[in-house]
Amino acid sequence: MTASSIRTRRVPTGRLTVRLSEVRDEGEPVVFVHGNVSSSAFWHTTMTRLPDRYRPLALDLRGFGGTDPLPIDATRGVRDHADDLAALLTALGIERAHLVGWSLGGGVVMQYLCDRPAAVRSLTLVNPVSPYGFGGTQGVEGVLTSEDGAGSGGGTANPEFVARLADGDHGEDSPLSPRAVLANCYGKAPWRPAAEDAYVASMLTTRTGADHYPGDSVPTEVWPGVAPGTRGVLNSLSPLHFRLDGLPLVDPKPPVLWIRGEDDVIVSDTSVFDLAHLGAIGAVPGWDGTPAQPMVAQTRHVLDRYAAAGGLVREVAVPDAGHTVHLERPDAFDTALRGILSA
Repeated sequence: MTASSIRTRRVPTGRLTVRLSEVRDEGEPVVFVHGNVSSSAFWHTTMTRLPDRYRPLALDLRGFGGTDPLPIDATRGVRDHADDLAALLTALGIERAHLVGWSLGGGVVMQYLCDRPAAVRSLTLVNPVSPYGFGGTQGVEGVLTSEDGAGSGGGTANPEFVARLADGDHGEDSPLSPRAVLANCYGKAPWRPAAEDAYVASMLTTRTGADHYPGDSVPTEVWPGVAPGTRGVLNSLSPLHFRLDGLPLVDPKPPVLWIRGEDDVIVSDTSVFDLAHLGAIGAVPGWDGTPAQPMVAQTRHVLDRYAAAGGLVREVAVPDAGHTVHLERPDAFDTALRGILSA
């Protein structure tokens, strides 16, 4: 089975109309949730590799792909996305599902688990955003570096990258062209997948602006001078709005797989998208000593608490892979995923 086996349709729900990718109509539902600046296209290959006993489904989140581009209320964290997912599954008549979330999608499925634990058969986190958001925290317990969330949110995006997304840049004449970011950041550099053109096209479906990517921001006197606003996707991941301290307390506790590429530069303890780390290496001026966010260590801390409270957790670190471990090392990913689905 190949990516050409994927069917797509738009599904009306009680919240918005969602574009859905699917392979078959029968089997245990396995729902794939994509990351930031992407769409369900990044899951198509993975979906076709699942055994026939499973029903793979992948949605486009609002503001990406072919789903209605409703604005994102960042004050709810990622709950707009989690509630959209719940509305989709209700429309499809699915009461319980295996959830697989990559990057931003990892945050979405963790939020879904916190809000609806009985509806989750298993949870797979693929290079997920930290349970304490992206940027603006320190230490394994995710303590805010500033009360206003400075260093996180919509103001942390590179303006040239945002402009190139908005302009539909398919080229590679700048390190901030989407194609170059795909090659050098999404995968272990240089990552040149066979479906590169499709992945660039997927990235370019990202809606830009204050209500979408990256969101709005407010000035602050605290370094690096920007704090999160209340709209858009990066603000929905700010620790000011998104924090999952309650994850270890959910009941019931489905089994959890955490799989990540060891060479990920996006979700990392030294992320090249974390302004604090960039300040420490001299790439952002005026650094005041704010420590980098230990994203991987924070996720491990929360999942260790989940396990200590009685949950089953498996961590798989895949060598020679970056942020898109499911595409870079599909055999290792498939083996781990099938293990948790049958747990």
